[in-house]
Amino acid sequence: MNGQIFSALAEPNRLDIIDLLLKGALPVGDIAKKLDLNQPQTSKHLRVLCDAGLVEVQPIANRRIYKIRPEPFHELDRWLDSYRRLWEDRMDRLDDYLNVLQGKKPLN
Repeated sequence: MNGQIFSALAEPNRLDIIDLLLKGALPVGDIAKKLDLNQPQTSKHLRVLCDAGLVEVQPIANRRIYKIRPEPFHELDRWLDSYRRLWEDRMDRLDDYLNVLQGKKPLN
């Protein structure tokens, strides 16, 4: 798992940008306006997200359109899946234990 992805997503404004781009591609000016950020600040955040591979930019005339790259999020989901399975197993065991304590299930 690429640590640069976590670093990029750790900043609240960049996470807000990702949430906004989930709805569709946008030019930098629209992103800045919707998130009440100035354009240079927004461009800096977008550069970090691009460097991490989370978004890509498509220049159209004098506009730069940003959109989500799904591949890093698939990679992140696969990485999280191992932890998801671990916690589901632990929660199942806790559920079994609580059922034993409540007398709903015999002790094995």
